[in-house]
Amino acid sequence: MAENPRHVPVLLEFAVENLNVRRGGTYVDATLGFAGHASAIARALGPEGMLIGFDRDPQAFAFASARLQALKEELGDEMPKVVLHDVEFSRAAERLEAGSVNGLLADVGVSSMQLDEADRGFSFQAEGALDMRMNPRQGVTAEQVVNQFGEKELADLIYEFGEERRSRRIARAIVRARPITTTAELARVVSGCAPPMKRERGKHVIHPATRTFQALRIYVNGELDELKTLLETAPKILKPGGRLVVISFHSLEDRLVKDAFREGAQTGIYEVLTRKPLTADQDEMDRNPRSRSAKLRAAEKLGARDMGSSKYKEARL
Repeated sequence: MAENPRHVPVLLEFAVENLNVRRGGTYVDATLGFAGHASAIARALGPEGMLIGFDRDPQAFAFASARLQALKEELGDEMPKVVLHDVEFSRAAERLEAGSVNGLLADVGVSSMQLDEADRGFSFQAEGALDMRMNPRQGVTAEQVVNQFGEKELADLIYEFGEERRSRRIARAIVRARPITTTAELARVVSGCAPPMKRERGKHVIHPATRTFQALRIYVNGELDELKTLLETAPKILKPGGRLVVISFHSLEDRLVKDAFREGAQTGIYEVLTRKPLTADQDEMDRNPRSRSAKLRAAEKLGARDMGSSKYKEARL
């Protein structure tokens, strides 16, 4: 299967390195997407290893399944066992045995594959239906939220999940413009609430609708609750010495990960491996613009014998 240039795994080398992938281990890719990270992990596992994948997006799940099947044909007897689950990653603890995993990777947020499909409604770059559901089989659509929520409810949602300072003005404009049924219509309404974009030298300027679209997507998919659940249950799934690696794309996600890792270090669950988040270099940003906002954090689950070590005491200070 040919790889779309936009379906490039973000921070791939950092992810594999910080997962500490070892031959024969059991590793989870909680966000399969186009299986870029999963394929790299599988290559390192060997036939004794196991790769477990999750994705609630049926289109992404089909792509990932096909790509991993192609990898099996390439690797032959060197392919690890693969088990895939077409459910949200917050249910990982239901599907996996406690203390069974050597490493867990989550590349959270919207994927380039989802952005590429105008009909999915994730992007304001092209005309499409206002859907935004990662799993189109369940939940409310962005169109329902935009056209049925009250003005204050919309303003609060856009402010909380989009960190948008103009949330009240945008909500008022949305209510006045109803019904809104396409991404292009919504983008025009939101853009009308912002001053003209000015590009300063050396700075990336985001589209005025970016934060509003982000807020709607996060709400529709319950993304922050999904991430919170994964962060809460990961210590139960990981073996002692197992690694948790999370790649996030905006401050709300990164703050959750940072706080969970800090709390885990204070309570003796984790050793934090990344005091500061790892980010893409200029070469990767040039190849894959999505990597501009990516931040990777990693932590290792401590074992019982580590609890009294100087490393643990230092982490608690």
